[in-house]
Amino acid sequence: MKSLILLSLLMSLSANAAEGHGEAKKEEAAPAAKEGEGKELLDFNSIKDLIKKDGLEDELKKKQEEKRVFLDKKKRDDMKRYNVPGQEEFWNMFSELWLVKNATFLKWDFHKPEYDLEKSFIELLEKQGIYEKKIKILLLDTTEVIHAALPTNDKEYIFLLSQPFIRTMDLSKVEISLILFEDFLRARSGYFKNYVLSKDLESYLGSNFNGKPFNKKLIDDHLKKYNTLLLEKGFSFQEQFEVTTEMDALLKSDLKIWNTYLTLLEKIDALTKSNTLYKKYAQIYPSPELQLNWLRPKPSRF
Repeated sequence: MKSLILLSLLMSLSANAAEGHGEAKKEEAAPAAKEGEGKELLDFNSIKDLIKKDGLEDELKKKQEEKRVFLDKKKRDDMKRYNVPGQEEFWNMFSELWLVKNATFLKWDFHKPEYDLEKSFIELLEKQGIYEKKIKILLLDTTEVIHAALPTNDKEYIFLLSQPFIRTMDLSKVEISLILFEDFLRARSGYFKNYVLSKDLESYLGSNFNGKPFNKKLIDDHLKKYNTLLLEKGFSFQEQFEVTTEMDALLKSDLKIWNTYLTLLEKIDALTKSNTLYKKYAQIYPSPELQLNWLRPKPSRF
């Protein structure tokens, strides 16, 4: 009996000891888990440090900056699509647009002989000390517009010249160059351009119409002014006087070419008075007879 009691006591003590040992192990396991979490955190920080060390973070920032620059440029390019040209670019484009819209009426797109007029005219300009001008001469198969220089920038000039007119008068290259030189002086003085330009058009040039419709009516209304000036209104007496006196001053250093100019005006005056096809000439360029009076020496009273 005593042996059984002793055995029972020993088993009880062993069970208690086992429970105590198990709890101790649990307590030890908990800190071990925390130590594992710290290790994971340490590993993450190490990865971040490694990224910085390898320059990957800088590379990411660089890519983000490149994307921002690309998107900004795309936005600017999209905005530029709605830019109205400034005056320096506008006049050439505007005059060319007028030529295209009036191609049927002007009849500039026809087969014509090579007159080599640009070369002859540039030679005259260079004799007057005028260099580096881009010249384009369009021959017209019509008598509706006889000759003119369209509004352009200061480096380029577009001239219109009636082929029937120069053939009827049998003009030489020098005489044709003198007609073009008159038109050059008108263009340089800005008479045509000033007539076409308005405050509304001037303020519209260089603007941006993003988010609103293009002002087509404004453009069309000002294109019509080309027709009005070249076919109806013409240049003023004051403008014609200024051009004639400037021609006089510039050509007088070479009496041969000055006399050629005087003879040219006499031929034009005779043509406009005798040929009904050119009766409107003096209305547009008033007038060859007046020009001759301004040029010819005044008789002395003594």
